[in-house]
Amino acid sequence: MTSLLELAADKESAEVTDWAARIGWVVGLLLFIALVYWLMREGWKWRGTLQGDLPELPAAPDDRGPAKLELSGRYHGSTTAGQWLDRIVAHGLGTRSRVELTLTDAGLDVVRPGATDFFIPVAQLREARLDKGIAGKVLTEGGLLIVTWEHGGKLLDSGFRSDHAAEQAEWVEALNNMIDKNSTTEGTAR
Repeated sequence: MTSLLELAADKESAEVTDWAARIGWVVGLLLFIALVYWLMREGWKWRGTLQGDLPELPAAPDDRGPAKLELSGRYHGSTTAGQWLDRIVAHGLGTRSRVELTLTDAGLDVVRPGATDFFIPVAQLREARLDKGIAGKVLTEGGLLIVTWEHGGKLLDSGFRSDHAAEQAEWVEALNNMIDKNSTTEGTAR
């Protein structure tokens, strides 16, 4: 009586003889992956074309004044205000990146290494709040600093995550105070 181990040792798997079929499947799979990637890229470009009416992003003025607050962290994207999944991709606003935020009397300076920098003048700031998600990025409640601002007649939400999450509440307070002060000043000037 032969043992099970001897039987198992005698068995050999059959050699692969149909290499053409295997190569065909691999090539077909690679072509399918390339097609999906190309379609995603074309969709991104089409979305940018549809948002082509958005004007160029403002650049920071030479005289911004002294920094009130500074923050380093991540920029997670911009969306149409109130619609956290409607990503804005025009002018590089859809590109996630590292970010250095600087709040001055002139507004909010957004410096993004490897992506387009922009500046939000204080007159265009509308609201700041803590939220949990924007443009496909979901964190714990209050994990994102969301800044609502107007650009080209359209309200946008931009999402930031500080390297030190505890400082985000200070940013919300400072931004909202600046917005309130500016709207009071504009109301008195009229």
